[in-house]
Amino acid sequence: MGIIIAILLFSFIIIFHELGHFLLAKANGIRVDEFSLGLGPTLIGRQVGETKFSLKLLPFGGACMMGEDDVDDMSEGSFNSKSVWARMSVIAAGPVFNLILAWIMCMIIILAAGYRPTTINGVSEGYSAAEQGLQAGDEIKEINGRSMHIWNDISLYTMTHPDEASLDIVYERDGEEYSATIELRQLEGDASPKLGVISGDTVKPGILGAVEYGAYTVKYWITYSVDCLRMLATGQVGVRDLSGPVGIVDAVDDVYQQSVSSGMYAVILNLMNFGVLVTANLGVVNLLPFPALDGGRLVFLIIEAVRRKRIPPEKEGMVHFAGFALLMVLMVVVMYNDILKLF
Repeated sequence: MGIIIAILLFSFIIIFHELGHFLLAKANGIRVDEFSLGLGPTLIGRQVGETKFSLKLLPFGGACMMGEDDVDDMSEGSFNSKSVWARMSVIAAGPVFNLILAWIMCMIIILAAGYRPTTINGVSEGYSAAEQGLQAGDEIKEINGRSMHIWNDISLYTMTHPDEASLDIVYERDGEEYSATIELRQLEGDASPKLGVISGDTVKPGILGAVEYGAYTVKYWITYSVDCLRMLATGQVGVRDLSGPVGIVDAVDDVYQQSVSSGMYAVILNLMNFGVLVTANLGVVNLLPFPALDGGRLVFLIIEAVRRKRIPPEKEGMVHFAGFALLMVLMVVVMYNDILKLF
């Protein structure tokens, strides 16, 4: 059951991504040849107007085919006949829609379950926070210049910056702001270095609050994705720590199995929370300036906008092909690691 849910969840996220490309293409008068879910041979296909809607054999990935690689096609309604700004909006729409989906999911989760504010519920003895005078009721506002809006922001910073000797904390007490320098400490039994502060209960903020804190939660997941990429680039984590479709399916199945005993309500919320992670990560990764990704295509369009002249299509095509080949190699390596983890 968990595997089926994983495929449905992943498919929904991919459809929403491609829907962004599709809607902006239509808004700019660009012809869409095919809108497909999945990869490989077509299982079911139906022509609606100028667009063929297809379901492919492999239930991962999708495509919105607009003829963007056919640089010689400058006919009416073709992708390359439109202005550089129109093309940029179409390419950026997919990742942006992923982040919009993450925001919608976060608002639903917060309305249903609430969020944890940055208000301290208590401090633990033996840690720097207690020694520096922090106490229950204090609200952490910043850590090393990074704004803290939800408790997850605090947890993320300490998790992804374990080597920083000290943290400059700004906190609010009785309407006044104070600052303190706190050391991260890892005492016996701790899995990682800690500030020594304890979070409070969740808060349900209402509809307007859900809109605001839904945005803060999306910001948290974007920061999470960026910090993970930074740790990957600096060698703090390795390629073996990455997960692809196989790993995602296995993780969703685990979430389902752990939640099902608590009822369908818990299953839905936990799977939705996992979906936020996946769609936010997909949005961030697709915006990376890497060839073959949406971000890589945006780089060429930005250069074109600055130069007011297109980069020779054969050169751009070679760069994207090389990037696609590297992505395929990475996908094979990640899938191999995912399979090994199953056993």
